Amino acid sequence: MYSDLDKKELEAFRIIWNYHFRTGALPSIRKLQNLLGYKSPRSSAIILESLMKKEILNKDENGKYFFTSNTLPSGELDNASTTDIPLLGTISCGSPIYAEEHIEGMIPVSTKLIKSSEQYFILRAYGNSMDKKGIGDGDLVLIKKQQTASTGDIVAALVDNEVTIKELIINDNNIVLKPRSTNRKHFPIVLTTDFRIQGIVESVIKL
Repeated sequence: MYSDLDKKELEAFRIIWNYHFRTGALPSIRKLQNLLGYKSPRSSAIILESLMKKEILNKDENGKYFFTSNTLPSGELDNASTTDIPLLGTISCGSPIYAEEHIEGMIPVSTKLIKSSEQYFILRAYGNSMDKKGIGDGDLVLIKKQQTASTGDIVAALVDNEVTIKELIINDNNIVLKPRSTNRKHFPIVLTTDFRIQGIVESVIKL
């Protein structure tokens, strides 16, 4: 189904999906206009109409958009359940910054996106050192709490009592926390095995 979408439609769908993930609802035409950075609500209305024609979205009698049964399992929106995940302090995706682990708030997250047997937390990203992996400045990052990871995992790591998000590379005699950025000012962090992983990135929530 999604192979039929052009670049603009895919971007709009991604933003709509993330908005639904965060709020449990779909954005209005004007809200989508703001999220997409359009100058006119007409542009966002055209995108929504395109997604309707391709059976991604539909609209009820009150004019509210919803995902079709082709997009989500039948009844998912009506029967959605969430669990509160704590939002902790800001985490750096550039130079590591000290992260005070106080809870800023609780964010409801769909139970379909997490495992009940695991613990999760959310951090707000700062910087652009992981923008190639879709993590931008200000994004919320859903992280599964664990202290082990494998090469290639995107981890939240504790280094000198500071927390950073990087790609984990495990070598024979060292470990590298590698940035994935379009900005060349970011450099890898080379460590021994004596450091602490906070968790593994499970999802990125675009605001």
